[in-house]
Amino acid sequence: MARLLAERLDIPFSEADDLHPPANIAKMSAGIPLDDADRWPWLESIGRRLREGEAAGTGCVVACSALKRRYRDTLRTACPSAFFLHLTAERKVLEQRLGDRAGHFMPKTLLGSQLAALEPLQPDERGAALDVGPAPEVIAETAVALLPR
Repeated sequence: MARLLAERLDIPFSEADDLHPPANIAKMSAGIPLDDADRWPWLESIGRRLREGEAAGTGCVVACSALKRRYRDTLRTACPSAFFLHLTAERKVLEQRLGDRAGHFMPKTLLGSQLAALEPLQPDERGAALDVGPAPEVIAETAVALLPR
């Protein structure tokens, strides 16, 4: 979805999973959830990526699981103009999509820990929630319409 949005906006795309340090990948591959200490270096890398896009004047779309408010606050500190799109879905949809994903280090058994950690966007946060039920192209167009100008 994030890649489609970046293509639609004609701006750079980054997959935040590519920014995880090897220790995080090993931990998740073993089915062990990350804790906050594991996530801080990763969040700092994402923040740098966002800041670089802002400094370049292009912006960027980063696909990441900024599950908690404090994670998003860290990203906003790095890039105050960050806008968050929280894609929502029923658990069974998420499980199916994780099961269909090939070659990824995070097993679907970690979904429960991700959902337990999730703190939805609050009204004072720049962002919006979008259901992933419609076709990807419809979601991308809706996302574009929600972005600040």
